[in-house]
Amino acid sequence: MADITENKSLESSLYSAADALRSKMDANEYKNYLLGIIFYKYLSDSLLYEVSDLIGDGREETTLAEAQQLYEENADDEDLRDELEDTFAYVISPEHTFTKVMEHVNDHSFQIVNLADAFKEIEGTSNTFEGLFDGVDLFSRRLGDNAQKQADTISSVLSAISGLELVKSAGDTLGDAYEYLISQFASDSGKKAGEFYTPQPVSELLTRLTLVGKNYPEGITVYDPTMGSGSLLLNFRRYVKHPEEVIYYGQEINTSTYNLARMNMILHRVDTANQHLRNGDTLDADWPPSAKTNFDAVVMNPPYSYHWSAAKGFLDDPRFSKYGVLAPKSKADYAFLLHGFYHLKNSGTMAIVLPHGVLFRGAAEGKIRQKLLEDGSIDAVIGLPANLFYSTSIPTTIVVLKKDKSDRSVMFIDASKDFEKGKNQNILREEDIEKILNTYEKREDVERYAHLATFDEIKENDFNLNIPRYVDTFVPEPPVDLGKLTQEMQETQNEINKNERELLDMMKDLTSSDEKTQNDLNEFINMLEGEVKKND
Repeated sequence: MADITENKSLESSLYSAADALRSKMDANEYKNYLLGIIFYKYLSDSLLYEVSDLIGDGREETTLAEAQQLYEENADDEDLRDELEDTFAYVISPEHTFTKVMEHVNDHSFQIVNLADAFKEIEGTSNTFEGLFDGVDLFSRRLGDNAQKQADTISSVLSAISGLELVKSAGDTLGDAYEYLISQFASDSGKKAGEFYTPQPVSELLTRLTLVGKNYPEGITVYDPTMGSGSLLLNFRRYVKHPEEVIYYGQEINTSTYNLARMNMILHRVDTANQHLRNGDTLDADWPPSAKTNFDAVVMNPPYSYHWSAAKGFLDDPRFSKYGVLAPKSKADYAFLLHGFYHLKNSGTMAIVLPHGVLFRGAAEGKIRQKLLEDGSIDAVIGLPANLFYSTSIPTTIVVLKKDKSDRSVMFIDASKDFEKGKNQNILREEDIEKILNTYEKREDVERYAHLATFDEIKENDFNLNIPRYVDTFVPEPPVDLGKLTQEMQETQNEINKNERELLDMMKDLTSSDEKTQNDLNEFINMLEGEVKKND
């Protein structure tokens, strides 16, 4: 684990760098600028330190400024350039490094084109980096209404992160800090955050659910068809024995978010050979080809009740054809579920977050659910607390699916009441996650929390999976002790009578020189005396 102090310092420094952009656009937009520029600095600094290792005194003895000078002096060395490109799969010319761009910032000669050319060079060196900075619109009028103001804004961002050491950080310090930034932007973005971020505790739960009872000594293949920033996929590194042998597959429809996932992978030092990420529409065009790869684990947090085409041609699509119907146009929840399930290995596990409606809605969704249950595909249904996500406050459910089950039972867990209430969102605590995982693994009833339902029970309920049908969380009110209640009421009345007498004595001591006021006072005293006599 990285040093916590170092990590927190880096996190806070990176987040404070967003100040130059906060007043100009919302977090969902400025995250692309800041995260893209941080990534550019990381690539540039990595290359300069490598130059120092190859032809200088080594990175431990060299500053970035010294490495820049060394690089400029050897700019025509083709062997050096080839060595750098072989090592990194990208190359940045001496005039396009972050360190060189900062020289322009410091002498006030910086122009947007300096950074734009650097981005273009990186993107042009290999397919791995193609289009990586598409979400960073350096010429946007949001940055300023003329070229100079745009340059001033970007200069402020560059200056804010120029002193940060991104390469020499220990372990996953930088990757974890990048994750922190993404989570902060999600918090600031509100409803727009759903497209790129799943809260870390939910990601942990989804990941670990797919690993219960599994052992992957020779590595694991994982797939997220709606990967967002890639944070959910990257969780597997934390919970498998050989994190360097995790093979990641992911698809994302939003280009800026897809690029964010690519950056996230590289900053977590994931080997490029282990990354298979694609920018595309998961439902519209199936990927990857099933003949090529099915996966040990599939995890998903798709957009809820998403609108899709539901074109009749999809009835012939092998992902959906065996169910005879399609998810409705207005609710693609089951389309996402069936896509992920189709790509699951026979020995694998899938965990997907969906709205509760998938558990009980009828029509086409009811038919799909019934077929899944008859096939024994649904292994567990887990109810989560409301307001866990930045993008919605509704309660959600995790559906766990398998292809190799020995029976058709379903484990129901109602975890909706176990959470820590946060300022804006509720939070799953570590003990809440452990409780869910232990219950899921044991598959035993827990009063008012969990129930292992047989297929016959589910059939009797017309294949409705609404959790309250299986887990009774009702806590009866304790019986009322009428004798005790009567005594308490009498004691309360006695206290009221006592207070009224004391008030009457005090009122009798009051007088007024004003005739009307004195008359009003006398009326009040008479009324109070009547109440006291009535209660005596």
